[in-house]
Amino acid sequence: MTYSENPFSSMASLRFFLCFFLFCGSSLNLVRSHGLPKNHVALFIFGDSLFDPGNNNYFNTTARANYWPYGETFFKYPTGRFCDGRLTSDFIAEYANLPLIPPYLQPGNHQFTYGVNFASAGAGALAETNRGFVIDLKTQLSYFKKVEKLLRQKLGDAEAKALISKAVYLTNIGPSDYIAPFTSNSTVLQSFSKEEYVGMVIGNLTDTIKEIYRKGGRKFGFLNIGELGCVPSLKILVAGNTGSCFEEITQLGKLNDVALSKALQELEINLKEFKYAKHHLDISFGERKNNPEKYGMH
Repeated sequence: MTYSENPFSSMASLRFFLCFFLFCGSSLNLVRSHGLPKNHVALFIFGDSLFDPGNNNYFNTTARANYWPYGETFFKYPTGRFCDGRLTSDFIAEYANLPLIPPYLQPGNHQFTYGVNFASAGAGALAETNRGFVIDLKTQLSYFKKVEKLLRQKLGDAEAKALISKAVYLTNIGPSDYIAPFTSNSTVLQSFSKEEYVGMVIGNLTDTIKEIYRKGGRKFGFLNIGELGCVPSLKILVAGNTGSCFEEITQLGKLNDVALSKALQELEINLKEFKYAKHHLDISFGERKNNPEKYGMH
């Protein structure tokens, strides 16, 4: 899917995420770092095309946005972002006074002290989703574990622990899992009910959260999927070209959002100091649909 500059996050929602950074960063009793500023916060990003800053540029895949007109409004060249400018995660980093968070696979000497972005366009929580063309969530987690190990080697255990604990873990995953069964030859929905399939997606996401938590992560941000079937690129798949939303995909998205809310509530109860923020995409979509001129859409 393709997104325009600042497609979802209104000023209010960005400020909300920024407040999440600042409040949570000051509310936990953490080891003070000697080499990093006292209030230093890193941002680690997982997900799909909504957050991918160009990881897919660095391996053999057709799921790329490294050509015009991507990137035309801000960078003035295609960066690999599925957007004409910056992504939601870029704005969140900006409001948190962080630099743009680089893609993990980008060549160079990464410091990782500001975080890193593992997201891959087309990725899902399930390894089977677009297999061979994306970096699935489990692989993204394995990359994070490598980064965590490198940070401990570079900063020492105490400073690395402080950085990992104060960091925010921003995740958007799931849409590709719900789109793939309808755009490929998959028969998965013939083998599982919609509820069972959603349970598999949320189960993998929950396992990932728990692994990050075991490594010291405490603060997480998520996006609801919302009316996924109403995305234009999916509406055109509806038979008859009626302009209707793809209701089966929308239904899966809604089941996902309910299951995600329940899973996060359970994690908050069971995991000490686990904190999370969740933004409803439908709110941002609705703002732009009802007030297009306000957001430069005509």
